[in-house]
Amino acid sequence: MPADTHLAEGPLLLRPWQPEDATALHAAVQESLESVGRWLPWCHAGYDLDAARAWIRHCREGWAGDEHFAFGVFERESGALLGSVGLNQRNRMHRSAALGYWVRQSRQGQRTAGRAVRLAANFGFRALGLVRIEIAVLPDNQASRRTAEQAGARFECIARHRLWMRDEPRDAAVYAIVPADLGC
Repeated sequence: MPADTHLAEGPLLLRPWQPEDATALHAAVQESLESVGRWLPWCHAGYDLDAARAWIRHCREGWAGDEHFAFGVFERESGALLGSVGLNQRNRMHRSAALGYWVRQSRQGQRTAGRAVRLAANFGFRALGLVRIEIAVLPDNQASRRTAEQAGARFECIARHRLWMRDEPRDAAVYAIVPADLGC
């Protein structure tokens, strides 16, 4: 899969992470400790520029290995970093993957994540041949659950011990998107 893939719709541009994005990523994470950090344990005060660089290297290796596909979510006009969305945990045998997302605190509540999820899911169905994309979130993360629903995902269940968070198993609200949900 080409690592120069760009997905655009309306005000959004999704593209693979580039080394020069590290400073913007670090700033977005630091801005979002209170909101994103509540749900995603990697988002913490100790997340430094080296962690941002390491994440970007990991993402680029994922693209090169055709295994996982993380996109920075940018405002098309200004180039401002808004957040991230990505497909991971790819299961080639069952043609499925997991999808995760986050939006920086100052840009939350603008339906950015829902639009980005739809773009990434369409990419998964069309470019990767997936037939199922799963979103698993902590049950009390109402904002993320609304995002999944706005993006066209359907709630399936509360899966026991589905996520490993902060050194313990946690239940998850599981949503799924299949191609028909997006008209693919």
